[in-house]
Amino acid sequence: MIEEVIKIHDRHSAEIKVGFVARKKQEHNFFSFNIWMFIPGSLDINRHTYSKSDFYRDTKSNIRLITPVYILRDIAESDKNVFSHLEKAFRALASQPTRTHKSLYEYEIKMFLSILKSSLREEIAHINRASDTDLEFLLMQFLRHTRTIIEKYRKLYELINVPTIDGQHMELYRYGDEFMSNSIEYHCFRLMRGLTKRNKKATEDLQLLLHELIEKEIRYRREKGFPVASLHDRKNNNDLIYRLSSLKKYAESHLFLNIDKRKDGILTEQLLYSLAAGISMVFATMVAFSVQQKYGNFTMPLFVALVVSYMLKDRIKDFARYYFAHKMGSRYFDHKLKMRIHRQPIGWERESMDFIAAGKVPVEITKVRNRTSFYASNTAVNGEKVLLYRTRMYINRKQLDQTNNYPVDGVNSIIRFNVLQLMRNMDNAEFPLFCPDEKDGYQLVYGEKLYYINLVIQKQNDDQAELIRYRMAISRKGIQLIEKM
Repeated sequence: MIEEVIKIHDRHSAEIKVGFVARKKQEHNFFSFNIWMFIPGSLDINRHTYSKSDFYRDTKSNIRLITPVYILRDIAESDKNVFSHLEKAFRALASQPTRTHKSLYEYEIKMFLSILKSSLREEIAHINRASDTDLEFLLMQFLRHTRTIIEKYRKLYELINVPTIDGQHMELYRYGDEFMSNSIEYHCFRLMRGLTKRNKKATEDLQLLLHELIEKEIRYRREKGFPVASLHDRKNNNDLIYRLSSLKKYAESHLFLNIDKRKDGILTEQLLYSLAAGISMVFATMVAFSVQQKYGNFTMPLFVALVVSYMLKDRIKDFARYYFAHKMGSRYFDHKLKMRIHRQPIGWERESMDFIAAGKVPVEITKVRNRTSFYASNTAVNGEKVLLYRTRMYINRKQLDQTNNYPVDGVNSIIRFNVLQLMRNMDNAEFPLFCPDEKDGYQLVYGEKLYYINLVIQKQNDDQAELIRYRMAISRKGIQLIEKM
């Protein structure tokens, strides 16, 4: 199964998070994910002004494991969960601080932090969607489970507070403690923000309970020397943001895969280019032999024929290379990425980008694009361009399971697309409009001139064939909106 989430990452970047979920009882899992991007012709984005290298420079992609799914209750209460793995790793390191045990100790801390962060996010989203009748029960459960998790993790300190643990590995534990505290505080604030949208009087007591937990964690971090946010110290807040970013990268680093990226079809490409050179050489040689037989050696006709054949030979070679490259483009991709966890391969991904002529866009894609008659005539005049980004993914379920002690569903491909190149030919964002005014006769108001880029997402695997349309509104100021149509 393929799942996608598209959102604004920042003013100039859109983030497309694609989850490739491999079936548990199927060893070989193949996925196809295409993005058909319909770009207004007025932006002057085409194969001549926007090359493959431009596209890949604007596109940043990361591939990582999907975080194992645990509900908060199971982390806090279940005997066979994250804490059992943590305790086992802590005890092993304390008893025998070998390289293997050190590596496992760090891995388990990172996995705990990633799972906790994901569980907190899902729990908060569930509570914010809950009805008023369920709210108090769910919130009390959240507080109880969160306090249990905090207590359990900090109790693990007793296991490593022994002479065999060096300062470096004690520091890793502190990283986990700080990240856990910050994550819980952040999600409590998010929950408080959700509560403010409800009946204020009905949620006052619940907000006080959340505030107590937040204050307790802030005091704890101050006691441990961890930085906290300040109302008046901007430099402190800047340093804190940098530290939070570093902690996040540390906590999630084990989920990112080792990627070996190279050009796809290199051997075939070189063979075809050699064939093109051979064809041109055959032509030149045939011309030389024919003229030589008729006019003899060291004659003017032979000299002219050699010069002309040499001129045409290069053109024939270039034409043949272009023809073979065009044929390869439909069968091969721009890049092939081999995915590994440590040294264990778990699959591959292929990606390619091309501009597609309007007449070659499949009918089903055009239907989902769904232009109205007015906008269809407008795009016909301006020549709407179609950019296709293709992705093929293969995951070996057996090899994926062998590399992890946790139930991993598959991999996430996170694509960030920068739109600055698309904005270079846009008009000013502020557009003047006139409104009648009783006093002065008219009043000048301003609106924002938007350009709409339509994205048709095509998802396909063994049990899924789906087309979804999104629309991205962009102005000279950046991305204003991404909506599912």
